Amino acid sequence: MNDDVRNIVLGVVAAGLSAALGWLARTYLWKRKLRRKQAFFGLPANSESLLVVNREAGGPELSVMRHDVFALLELSALIKDCGAHAQVIAHDAAQQGFGERTEFCVGGPSSNRRMAAHLHSLLPGIRVNVDPEPGPDRGAFQIGSERYRLEPGRGEYVILARLTAGNTARPVFLFCGQRAITNQAATRYVARNHERLARKHGNNSFVILLKVVNSQAYGPDVVELVADVTRASQAPLPTAPAQSSHRAS
Repeated sequence: MNDDVRNIVLGVVAAGLSAALGWLARTYLWKRKLRRKQAFFGLPANSESLLVVNREAGGPELSVMRHDVFALLELSALIKDCGAHAQVIAHDAAQQGFGERTEFCVGGPSSNRRMAAHLHSLLPGIRVNVDPEPGPDRGAFQIGSERYRLEPGRGEYVILARLTAGNTARPVFLFCGQRAITNQAATRYVARNHERLARKHGNNSFVILLKVVNSQAYGPDVVELVADVTRASQAPLPTAPAQSSHRAS
């Protein structure tokens, strides 16, 4: 074997080793990223999860708002990416505790009884105005001593929560918005920002308040993080009425 042939063979071998090492590194990083995603959502491979759907307020029992359907599609894609499976169940048929399977609960308490139960039991510091009569506080959130009013199409709020009952329990994710489009915005937000949320909160419970800005022009895409309201939402509501209100600027 002359020097030219030897150099060609060594070059081919080096290129092959480099490609193999690169593939192994990419595979390792991809698997590590996937494991972190699965841990955050409580969705190991081949596990089961629940998608708890609401109904259109004032509509038939099985009527789901269009944007809530989009929210369910966002969550379904996320669940599939984790290699898990989803069961869709109506809000009034989910008669079980939580912790055995990851649960994604979509919709406000006026259209989702399961959400109303979660807020009452797990987040006593949150109150949602479900009064059907028109008024400035219709649909408003009270979180601790703060009130967040709905301004349709301009400034709308949604609560995004990840709640667990212990280290071994699967989490419950709540997407509780003032309008259906805010539910979709929250599911899209968690799909895009789960890595950042995992770095900040780990696998612990958290509750954050998001604001959907100018949805009449931008749909569910422009979302602002208003505050981490974990502590306020888990404490009892103050006895005095909320003093401050937040509106779109």
